[in-house]
Amino acid sequence: MRFVRWLGFLVLCLAQPAYAQAPVSQQTFEQRLATITQAPRQAPTSLQSLERRLANLANENPGDYGFAVLDLTTGQSAGYNANVPFPMASTMKVAVAATYLADVDAGRRSLDDRVAGMSAASLMDAMITRSDNRATDLLLEMLGGPSTVHDWLRGHGIRGMRVDRNIAELLAARRDLRDIRDSSTPNAMLSLLRLIDSGNALRPQSRFMLLDMMARCRTGRNRMRALLPSDVQVEHKTGTLSGYTSDVGFLTLPGGRRIAVAFFARGGDNRPAVIATAARSIYEAFAGPDLNRFPGSGNQNGILAVSHGGR
Repeated sequence: MRFVRWLGFLVLCLAQPAYAQAPVSQQTFEQRLATITQAPRQAPTSLQSLERRLANLANENPGDYGFAVLDLTTGQSAGYNANVPFPMASTMKVAVAATYLADVDAGRRSLDDRVAGMSAASLMDAMITRSDNRATDLLLEMLGGPSTVHDWLRGHGIRGMRVDRNIAELLAARRDLRDIRDSSTPNAMLSLLRLIDSGNALRPQSRFMLLDMMARCRTGRNRMRALLPSDVQVEHKTGTLSGYTSDVGFLTLPGGRRIAVAFFARGGDNRPAVIATAARSIYEAFAGPDLNRFPGSGNQNGILAVSHGGR
């Protein structure tokens, strides 16, 4: 009888999927959980060509890239390394703003609340439009710390994204671009963007305020904005660390089609140009018949020319 029980246990062990056999030292519990709950999915047929272009772009350039795109009308999505954690850097400021605005909507806070002589509204504007780190940490202090933002994300069902430290702590720590703390997968970032855009988390006035600040973002002119036609509306937030570049937000095409995007890049030396080219590829995939109206459209061959200016 003991032998039968032992044999059954051995069969059960051998039947476990490959993710359970990764050494704990190489894979945290959260990473394994993400592997289980965010299994790779095949892009819809209409977006498979885009997915191949994004994969080729990433594979042809030095560095490690994560891309994700979501059509907010149809719910169709595509990506590359879309369930791999990357540092958020300053893109986490979108979550800070959303958390604070949700408290305003609930009557727990006001845009006129003040700290260090500045209103919450002015701090938020500086945080999103100029990526002001001190403004971010003052807002986090008003909220009660990073855990408040983390809990707000969890309360809305967003997994694969975590906020562990304020900006001062993040910048003071030894740089590790694979640290699971303060990270997000591209797909988790899309979940946050979709939540904001849906109006399910913020009242219309708060939603408009956040999107307006993202539309006025002054940083990252050489990223997703760089190769897009002027009549594509961009609402975004950038992130930058040594050896790391990101840009996340919304693209609204001239016909009104609205797309959420997330671009994360670590390593390599051509990150902004890769992000700009990925954004252009997404635009070309969704622009349809209107594409030929724009000069230089339809380029399918590697990195397009892009200035390295901007932050």
